[in-house]
Amino acid sequence: MNSEEELAALLALARGVAREAAELIRTQRAAGVSVAATKSSITDVVTAVDKASEALIRGRIAQARPADGFLGEEGSDDVGSSGIRWVVDPIDGTVNFVSGFPEYAVSIAAERDGASLVGVVLHVPTGIEYYATAGGGAFRDGEPIRVESTQPLARRLIGTGFNYRPEVRRAQAAAAARLLPQIGDIRRAGSCAMDLCHVADGSLGGYLEEGVNPWDFAAGTLIAREAGARSRLAVGVGGLTLLVCAAEACFEELWDLGRECGFFAAEPDNH
Repeated sequence: MNSEEELAALLALARGVAREAAELIRTQRAAGVSVAATKSSITDVVTAVDKASEALIRGRIAQARPADGFLGEEGSDDVGSSGIRWVVDPIDGTVNFVSGFPEYAVSIAAERDGASLVGVVLHVPTGIEYYATAGGGAFRDGEPIRVESTQPLARRLIGTGFNYRPEVRRAQAAAAARLLPQIGDIRRAGSCAMDLCHVADGSLGGYLEEGVNPWDFAAGTLIAREAGARSRLAVGVGGLTLLVCAAEACFEELWDLGRECGFFAAEPDNH
């Protein structure tokens, strides 16, 4: 199987499984949702639907590609032998899902050696589908998308988020307060995967958030990159992983501004 055929097969599987998981989520949301457990704090919740969605995705992929690895937010971590690993968030934006705020998605990526080959982010409430393949461009519902590359940073909407740990939230809120007067505005919608897709389609001018995990961004960063964005990881002020993503035209400016405003961990004093 050549590279184009491989990517096409991986993408077709990811899209089909994402649609099936989204239908499961919609059906169970209509039947009522309750919190099954909490993780890092009382606000960091998981539901039975998260677990059911991950089990469905894992099962479908294992059936189609039994030699692949699998990493899921809800605990799945299987080592495969094929060189392909699937990185999955069964519901990115669980707090939104529980609350009925319509911004949550299924995020599925397939990677090799840590680099995403295909990515699918499916917005569950509407069925809007973002997807990309490495080197093949980014799409929303079948139409090519591109980042916004003309607006200055001072007029851009910047997406962010706040960690569930109170001490990290306080530091992030202080950094966001310093950032706000220097940009167009801040948006906090509660789904890393969707924020990255909004950078890709130009509705957000950039994104930075601390506390993200591979399943949050594996698909979204590929989609954003294929749409003309750049992304980079760093250590945030709270000691967790910080992700910055923006169009190539303003990436370095947003990176530097994020550092100046206090989103990054302090650099060691070598004096």
